[in-house]
Amino acid sequence: MSDFFNDGWSIFIAVTTIVSIVACLVLLLVASKRKVMAHDNTTGHVWDGDLKELNNPLPRWWMGLFVITIVFSAVYLVFYPGLGSYPGTWGWSQAGQYESEMAKATAQLEPVYAQFEGKEAEALVADPQAMGIGERLYVNWCAQCHGSDARGSRGFPNLTDGDWLWGGSHEAIKTTIAQGRTGVMPPMGQAVGGGENVRNVAHYVMSLSGSPHDPIAAQLGRAKFGVCAACHGADGKGNPTMGAPNLTDRIWLHGWGEQAIMNIITNGKTNVMPPHAGKLTEPQIHVLAAYVWGLSRTGAASSR
Repeated sequence: MSDFFNDGWSIFIAVTTIVSIVACLVLLLVASKRKVMAHDNTTGHVWDGDLKELNNPLPRWWMGLFVITIVFSAVYLVFYPGLGSYPGTWGWSQAGQYESEMAKATAQLEPVYAQFEGKEAEALVADPQAMGIGERLYVNWCAQCHGSDARGSRGFPNLTDGDWLWGGSHEAIKTTIAQGRTGVMPPMGQAVGGGENVRNVAHYVMSLSGSPHDPIAAQLGRAKFGVCAACHGADGKGNPTMGAPNLTDRIWLHGWGEQAIMNIITNGKTNVMPPHAGKLTEPQIHVLAAYVWGLSRTGAASSR
């Protein structure tokens, strides 16, 4: 009930709940009293000539269940939250239950992860048990964005190649998983002069990777690329400390071609990798990072 934005709603819920329970009790008492409405114990209603509605009292077993339900509800609301913002005398909450279960699970898993503590990535990649655990962690936490095969998709990096925005070492991957990353490409359309200059810069960018391009437009865009060099470098090879992509390879995260690159230059782009430090323990991140690091080594080697 912590989502109430003022005390009024809390009071409203509490009063409504209590009134509802009392109303049920009153209804039970009223319905339990036998009222003879006719000399033959009927309500006086007759259908189809001889079908009469009797006025019998409620069965005692039914009344007993009703009473038990009301008593249980009252006792429950004393110990557990349910009356607005009142937390209950036991102080139970879903968040507390979750944290308790997670702490218990973490304690049970500590001996499993203890054997991987301090091991280098190479040793972990060579350990089938560690890689089995890493694979399950990847499927649970990473596959939703990067794909079950870790090859990513448009806007989500491929983890099986050797191209890394923020660095591909085991420690760099651990930092990425734990702290998350936010890559920002600001809108640069006006900075490069706008209009035809955006197209020229796009063709110069394509020329850096040897992609098909217009040589004349690329030559004109070369001078305007200077405003991009602050992040991507004068040679276009990027800057891992800033997450600036290498523009000299043929790996395009947000689409390839004149129009796609022009859109990025004009509108910019923001990519977010959420932090997982609050969801995964440090030993889990250590093993998961080694698994991802191993994927990139295997993928990069198979592509050569």
